[in-house]
This record gives sequence, structure tokens and C-alpha cells, in this order.
Amino acid sequence: NGYLTFDWSWYSYTPYQFPGYGGVDIIAPFWTDIDNRRTGVISYRQYTSGSVLTDATQDINQYFPDLSFSASWVFVATWDRVAYYPYSGTETSFQVVLISDGHFSFVLFNYGTIAPTQRYAGYDTISSAYHFSITGSLQNNISSLTYSSNVNVPGRWVFRTDHGSRAVFYPFGAGDIENDRSDDGSSSVIYLLQQFIFFGQTYSQIYVSHILKKGPSPYKGFPHMLSLQPFVIDETILR
Repeated sequence: NGYLTFDWSWYSYTPYQFPGYGGVDIIAPFWTDIDNRRTGVISYRQYTSGSVLTDATQDINQYFPDLSFSASWVFVATWDRVAYYPYSGTETSFQVVLISDGHFSFVLFNYGTIAPTQRYAGYDTISSAYHFSITGSLQNNISSLTYSSNVNVPGRWVFRTDHGSRAVFYPFGAGDIENDRSDDGSSSVIYLLQQFIFFGQTYSQIYVSHILKKGPSPYKGFPHMLSLQPFVIDETILR
């Protein structure tokens, strides 16, 4: 039903939300109620040599260039044009790939054609020490899996799994230049030490939290402006 487990077979075709705080490690590229009795093939294969290891090595070094990785083992499980229970006309294709060199380990999710259904995509560990959910899990409109990614390759998600992920935030605090403590905390112009290319435009200066209008809304009145908006809301920074 669209997942992998390690110690024993899992009992549920109904997905639950991660973190589940359970007693199982689970990798779920597409957890939903699947029925391949009439259509579709579920298959797997392991590789310890050949072109698949070469491809896996190239992919991981592209996504994690600081590791000098060389794959020694690849496990590929594929759900090819499988149907959802009880609808035989729903064809969905996806794949999960485990890659390792005996030290570093990675999980790849690959998505092809996806028929609409409620599903869960991500992973969870024993007691949910580590877990991740792809945005949109447990929602019916999941066609975005074919186009979304965390490695800039549409339809592919990649995770390093040999240890817990490092903190999401880059270092900050001591040594940073702080914006003024005021309503919205707007910065003055900041001149960049190196030019930054943003989708065809080259910039040598930037503003952080510079206020033109309050609240999230399209910049319809500023068609010449390019903007990065990680989190737009009306803030007050006074203390």
C-alpha cells in the first residue's frame, strides 16, 4: 500500500499523520489503499554493481556535493500503474529508492502519473524521533507530487537518513547586523558583497523586511519589483 517497513509487515492501508509516535520505522512514498489485482505491477530489485550504482552515485553527489559519495548498494521498489481500491481505472506510478555506501544512506521518492486520492507521503521513525511529511499529505489534490521537489528535479524528493538532519536554520545571532527595532523592522539598502542572480536579473543591493504595504498581497502596483517572501505578515519589533 505504498510504503516500506523493516522489522515486520505493516497492517494498515489507511494512512495516518506523521509524527505517529509509534513503534515502527516506515518509509511512505505514497501511502494509500492500493489494489493491483486487476491492473498494475509492484516490483523490487537490488543492485550491487552496474549502471544503476553509477546513476545513484551521480545523483547523490549532485544533491550532496560535500560527501564524495560512491554507492555500493541500491534497492528500488516500483509501483507501476497501480490502481486504488476499489477503482480499477485509477493508474498511479511511483518509486522509492534506497541508496547506501555502508556509511551514508539516502531515500529517493520518484513520482510519475498520479491519480487523485487521499494519501500520505513522507517517513516516520520509532517514537517519531525523526519524521517528515511532504506538503499536501492527506489531501485529495495530490497531482503536485509529479511537479514538486526538494532537489529542483520535478517529481523527485531526496532525504539523507543515516543520521538526524542538521538544524534547519543557518547560524545567526552574534555578528549579525540587526535591523532597527521598530514597527515592521525595515532595513535600509544593503549593498551585496557579490552580485546575486535572481531568475535572469542581476542585483548588487537588497532590502530585508522593507515595508511598502502591510499584509500579504500581490505587488500589482509594482510590476517592476522582484521580491522574496518567506513569511509575509504585519509584525511589530519594539523590544
